[in-house]
Amino acid sequence: MGFGESEEQLLSKVATNGGHGENSSYFDGWKAYDRDPYHPIQNPEGVIQMGLAENLLCHDLIEEWIRKNPAASICTEEGVSQFSAVANFQDYHGLPIFRQGVAKFMEKGRGGRVRFDPERIVMSGGATGAQETLAFCLADPGDAFLIPVPYYPAFDRDFCWRTRARLLPIHCDSSNNFNITTSALEAAYHQAQKSNIRVKGILISNPSNPLGTTMSKQTLQILLRFVNEKRIHLICDEIFSGTVFKSPRFVSLSEIVEADPTIDRDLIHVVYSLSKDLGLPGFRVGVIYSYNNAVVACARKMSSFGLVSSQTQYLLGCMLGDEEFTSEYLVENARRLAERHGVFTAGLARVGIRCLEGNGGLFCWMDLRALLKEETVEGELELWRVIVNEVKLNVSPGSSFHCAEPGWFRVCFANMDEETTERALRRIRVFVNGEGEEVKMMKTKKKKKNGWDEELRLSLPRRFEEDLVLTPRLMSPHSPLVRATI
Repeated sequence: MGFGESEEQLLSKVATNGGHGENSSYFDGWKAYDRDPYHPIQNPEGVIQMGLAENLLCHDLIEEWIRKNPAASICTEEGVSQFSAVANFQDYHGLPIFRQGVAKFMEKGRGGRVRFDPERIVMSGGATGAQETLAFCLADPGDAFLIPVPYYPAFDRDFCWRTRARLLPIHCDSSNNFNITTSALEAAYHQAQKSNIRVKGILISNPSNPLGTTMSKQTLQILLRFVNEKRIHLICDEIFSGTVFKSPRFVSLSEIVEADPTIDRDLIHVVYSLSKDLGLPGFRVGVIYSYNNAVVACARKMSSFGLVSSQTQYLLGCMLGDEEFTSEYLVENARRLAERHGVFTAGLARVGIRCLEGNGGLFCWMDLRALLKEETVEGELELWRVIVNEVKLNVSPGSSFHCAEPGWFRVCFANMDEETTERALRRIRVFVNGEGEEVKMMKTKKKKKNGWDEELRLSLPRRFEEDLVLTPRLMSPHSPLVRATI
């Protein structure tokens, strides 16, 4: 390396600024799993992956549809006649059958209460690409979007890493189940103004990741009034809309927008994906649905950097156009999610662990505050290291979601089979009851503000007080699903 230049000076700021966010406990848990993955036969003592929000409960329904509809794939004898038409260059507006299918599926997932125009469907490489494209369309480097905390850790990567936009917190807490308030909105906005930061909009996820809750109509109306008044944008990530499994029902932002003519539609943008509702993250299908014509036009031009393959578009267009299948799928998906959520939360409740009351998503927001040695971020991470190293469960600490209250953890339940779920619950039961050799529990009676009658305090072995050392490398892209039977 000549002339004394460091490696950083030879590379761009994007390459060296750490904005990807990989160096966090959220991704460190994935690395721990990647080094020692659980397998019921080959590695039964390995780490069970509960840090990845993947929906694999209804893959059998999709597999059955594919077997019954071989013509939907150009790689079959029945569908090969479409090979040339699909394999040749396609307009980056997307195949009409694909855009129409996605629009219909989005409508159905919202109970038919809203209509989506296929001409406004802009495709991207997953929700990650959709978020980044919107950030490029709406913000310049240094501009900010307000976002309620806790929020999905990878938003920092998706929305900010390459665009150099910023995310500023709207502070929410457990006193009202982390709901957004007008006062919190105003405080976040004025704090940004005081710091001379230009606020271009608000970014929300509904249903919430990591809370597993849906926003009420009243909360969405508060947000819409706020952005209208401030003349800023509102981006709503609705990628978990089809995972709502019990009341209250999901209310889409679009449902309110279409019913209220006073809302400036140029400020409203929805992100969607097939990664969660259909469990197809490997297909890399993301969607931008904007009510702003200029944003649609710009995003469509940008989509050339992250198109969905025409083969994937064709297959999904055929599948999503099958209205009988999609109707049955959405009902069964909700039923299975409700069943798994019930089994998992009941198992936690039996050992005194409560979760935020949720009605959607692929995860629970688990309250382990009573197990902390100290109510600090470091106390939370200390507990997390024990759970990853000793209990061998990869759950995600709340601090990685920017949660200000130590002791909350996101735990995913839809990316494994029933037997693996039971094994995970058994490990938690052993841990909390103090049956493990390395874990000692003290129980002290103390009435807590949140209504708990019993407070658990954890005595940690000395060796777990050291940092978990993990190899800094990229995540393995392979699915964490491990069948409990061969």
